[in-house]
Amino acid sequence: MKTRFILLICFSMAITAMGQYYNVAEDQVEVGIVEKLDSILPLNLEFQNEDDQTTSLGSIIDKPTILCFVYFDCPGLCPPLLAGVSELIDKLDMQLGVDYQVVTISFNPKDSPVKAKEKKLNYVTGIPENDRKHWIWLTGDQNNIATITESVGYRYKPQGVDFAHPSAIIALSPEGKITRYLYGLTYLPFDAKMALIEAQKGIARPTINKILDICFAYDPNNRTYSLQITRVAGAFLIIVALTILIFLLVKGRRKTENKA
Repeated sequence: MKTRFILLICFSMAITAMGQYYNVAEDQVEVGIVEKLDSILPLNLEFQNEDDQTTSLGSIIDKPTILCFVYFDCPGLCPPLLAGVSELIDKLDMQLGVDYQVVTISFNPKDSPVKAKEKKLNYVTGIPENDRKHWIWLTGDQNNIATITESVGYRYKPQGVDFAHPSAIIALSPEGKITRYLYGLTYLPFDAKMALIEAQKGIARPTINKILDICFAYDPNNRTYSLQITRVAGAFLIIVALTILIFLLVKGRRKTENKA
């Protein structure tokens, strides 16, 4: 009984410590994603589309939307992310422009509509010409960029002429509500379809593979993700402690039943 009591105390302390650790880590995130599910985007924000027309987010977002952030001269994550989105559009058994749309926003205020149009051409060659207008590319000033990125919890950091930034796409409802984050550079059509169906209904769901954002940190120097040993070890210790606790409780209950 004494052993089980001590183990229970240790387990509770580990859970508390880990909880405090992740809360502090989230508040201090400089590069990464801080999920803001169920939040509504500031739809009054205005940007320039690839045709150099001023448009507000509210005038664009009227159906389930896949949102992604990039900058056009990115030498690292942005090109494969955009290629992943292009591949997803090709494989998704949903009609672009009817069932959903895609919005790409540059978080570099130096990017222009002209450059947006040039970059877009690299990724829409496999999309029917009449449907290409439903993948919207936006640029804007620093204030609006800062507002929209912070509203979705997208944290990035300048690194010289480049930026350290995460890689993810975000599902939005027709009302601009954040309903799902999908991490990485490639996306399974099934996952994206379910995210868009839920977005249509306004249902927010946590992301299963967010473990990548917890266990890995972005290295801006190498533009890669490195394993966070302390986090993984902490999570592993909690699992081990929980397993031992359950084993001892079950074992103790069986002894009690046998004595009876």
